[in-house]
Amino acid sequence: MCIVHCALHIINMTPIVSIIMGSTSDLPILRKAADFLEKMEIPFEMNALSAHRTPAQVEEFSRTARDRGIKVIIAAAGMAAALPGVIAAMTSIPVIGVPINSSLDGQDALLSIVQMPPGIPVATMGINGAMNAAILAVKIIALSDADVAERLDRYRESLADKIVKANEELAKIDTYRFKV
Repeated sequence: MCIVHCALHIINMTPIVSIIMGSTSDLPILRKAADFLEKMEIPFEMNALSAHRTPAQVEEFSRTARDRGIKVIIAAAGMAAALPGVIAAMTSIPVIGVPINSSLDGQDALLSIVQMPPGIPVATMGINGAMNAAILAVKIIALSDADVAERLDRYRESLADKIVKANEELAKIDTYRFKV
């Protein structure tokens, strides 16, 4: 069932975030989430599960996630995109859905994930928005972990620094050449 334990062997900790994909073809997109979690020193696991092809494994995963120490689940799927909603229906752990652009420009997956019935919420990111899913997962964990909150604050400051530096570089450009 598990395809990658990226940060676990490095940090040697129990995973607290689980990244679930409907197919390993989604791995290039979800790698962004894994890379961010690794950068933030958040132990995670990655699994390929299918709501349609492996429903028993999805149910077992969902029902045991809390007992295994999982605090947030990032679930990605394309097309019918049932996976995030099915997982959310079977656990009280926050589920963050990532619609994958595999057909219909990802619109089918987006609508499938975002249109959950009352009582079964899934926080839904933009199409292929794995990075934002990881950031939201870290924000959720930071609510009860001061060290994670501090690392997240430093990351957010680095985003601001990038824009300030970019603006300084833009100011050096001879704008006279671009005037009409």
